[in-house]
Amino acid sequence: MGTSRSGTEFDADTLGALAGEIIGAPVVVDIAPGLVHLPLRGTIVDETLHLLAVRRDPDGRVVKVPKEGLTGTVFLGERPLPLRGELLRVRPEDRTKRLLGRGRRSVR
Repeated sequence: MGTSRSGTEFDADTLGALAGEIIGAPVVVDIAPGLVHLPLRGTIVDETLHLLAVRRDPDGRVVKVPKEGLTGTVFLGERPLPLRGELLRVRPEDRTKRLLGRGRRSVR
């Protein structure tokens, strides 16, 4: 079982799911520093090392959310998964290696 830096436990299935593509997945952001209109509900439309871009429901406005301090839920398929920004603070192309324990900064 993996542990994020914030101490939250994630099982192998959750880590495997989060290691894949999350762009296009519905998301609910419960906590994000600097955002006042929470919870934020929408779809992830882009991702960088430090940010998620979320197309907000229902108005379609894209909101950039810092990964640091972010908590919420991402829905991959019909499966709700816990979303912790610290766990995703890696280049999207390196996330698979990190989350599955094959990279320098794997989840401990």
